[in-house]
Amino acid sequence: MKLNYFRKTILSIALSSSAVAAVHAQTMDEMWDSRSSDKEHANIQWFKDAKFGMFIHWGLYAKLAGEWKGKRYYGSGEWIMNQARIPVAEYKGVAQTFNPVKFNAEDWAQLAKDAGIKYMVITAKHHDGFAMYDSKVSDFDIVDATPYKKDPMKALAAANAKRGVHFGFYYSQFQDWYEPNGGRNTWDFEESKKDYQKYYKEKAIPQLKELLTNYGPLGIVWFDTPGGMTKAQTQAFVDELRVLQPKSLFSSRVGQGLGDYKDFGDSEVPATPIKGPWESIYTHNDSWGYIKHDMNFKTPAEIIRLLANVASKGGNLMLNVGPDGEGNIPEYSAKFLRETGKWLNKYGESIYSSTYGLIPAQPWGVSTSKPGKQYLHVLYRPENGKLLVPGFKGKVSKVYTLTNQKNLVWKKTGDDVWIELPEFDKDAANTVFVMEYLGKVADYDLSVPVTVSSQFKENQVEATFAKLKGNAKINSLTYSHYYGDWKHTICVTGMKDRTDEAEFSVRVTEPGDFKITLEYSCSPESAKQEGSMNVNNQEFLFRTLRTSEFDNKAPLPFIKHTIATTTFAKAGVYQINIKPLQNGVELFKLKSVHIDPVK
Repeated sequence: MKLNYFRKTILSIALSSSAVAAVHAQTMDEMWDSRSSDKEHANIQWFKDAKFGMFIHWGLYAKLAGEWKGKRYYGSGEWIMNQARIPVAEYKGVAQTFNPVKFNAEDWAQLAKDAGIKYMVITAKHHDGFAMYDSKVSDFDIVDATPYKKDPMKALAAANAKRGVHFGFYYSQFQDWYEPNGGRNTWDFEESKKDYQKYYKEKAIPQLKELLTNYGPLGIVWFDTPGGMTKAQTQAFVDELRVLQPKSLFSSRVGQGLGDYKDFGDSEVPATPIKGPWESIYTHNDSWGYIKHDMNFKTPAEIIRLLANVASKGGNLMLNVGPDGEGNIPEYSAKFLRETGKWLNKYGESIYSSTYGLIPAQPWGVSTSKPGKQYLHVLYRPENGKLLVPGFKGKVSKVYTLTNQKNLVWKKTGDDVWIELPEFDKDAANTVFVMEYLGKVADYDLSVPVTVSSQFKENQVEATFAKLKGNAKINSLTYSHYYGDWKHTICVTGMKDRTDEAEFSVRVTEPGDFKITLEYSCSPESAKQEGSMNVNNQEFLFRTLRTSEFDNKAPLPFIKHTIATTTFAKAGVYQINIKPLQNGVELFKLKSVHIDPVK
């Protein structure tokens, strides 16, 4: 049973027992509410232009560093109170040893500036209920409950303002494991007896008012995991807070479609461009909050490519760092963010204030847009140095390198633009070129054939580009590696009958021999079924290989199953059709088709 978002009650009315049961039934996707208001906020432009933000998860959990009573926990470090079912009385004791004397607001803000960060959002109160600022509403805060006795948020707000970095607070408005009436502590308190409205009235709303009153202008109030309120109650909640800072933006996780911009699920990037303001949030390693044994940090190249991918879809990337219990930002986070900043110093024009690219993803990379310009983010250099921009109907006036505006040789054949690239480090994370043009260019078009070229070691055709028949569907599958370490993969699902089919249109640019590989996940139930792949006037048969059952709380492994070697005798557009040979259960969850040249 789902929470009735449209029940017309006022803020002061307590939820009925049936609504409480509905809160229990909410999935993470529902609590990640990515809907936003249809009304554009008057102050949204800075957010659209920013493109790169810093998320900071910092709280008592940082002191525990992923360990409790001799046991190590993995995944989301800020959830350790929940994972270990730590009683409130014992968790409260952690505060007595929390003394982050190495915290330096100037250093944190300068790191953001050096990294090319345009806004910073930090956890004022996470689900554990501990306030990282001087709250008069509760004494479970960093000033009253710890030996530190200072308000780090005051200093951080001032340090960011000095550097022109927009500042904002994360606030968990529904989940509060410390409070008897807060959401989702089921090991200390009986959920059915909770009065959520009492919690909102006595803690959440008063604390939010403190944050919106005492720390200067806020760029963002970043809410998380909505619950316990109807749409009318949420509207009243939002209206009450807006009065204090009408220029502040509210994230979509305020709930009920009342946010000012969309936040997708943790670590999720949409498959295709999204119009309107939105944001993708990622961890730098595997956890949001600090875990001392989590050392899986994204490299500078990975950050730069992730940032380009998000920008190419029209969104912002907010990358999280998790400082430790003493107030240190992890060494690799600081180092790798500064390396990212160096890249942005050279190529930032192609990211900041850009909109999504008009050129569908190519084997060489992605694109971003500004009026009359397409920025070509070349992640992989074609071996012959000839870059194809297919199906571009604008009148190209010039093409040049972004770093020194050196003009490049190019030609247009029909609607194709061929560019002679200069020599550059083929292992570079992202080298950007600019194509200026006149005239109107068609919007991003999923129906354009996906480019396949022998000039690249790999040509990957994502499930997003499939044309479907019958029961086949395109779904985003959400799963996790560690606890709360969420992953998302777009797949073709539901192909179970002979009439179900996924068709991919590809444009092969040079004749040659290619291997075709299907990347899929296959449950034990679906294994050993026969499938058919038709391409290049040939039928290739295969039998599915088992990977694992789909469980959103576990890793979802994919296998690369090579099906065929084929020769494309001439350049041109070809269709790849994939379907089951018999009626039965789902054939597999198809992630992508790989068409790689035989060398």
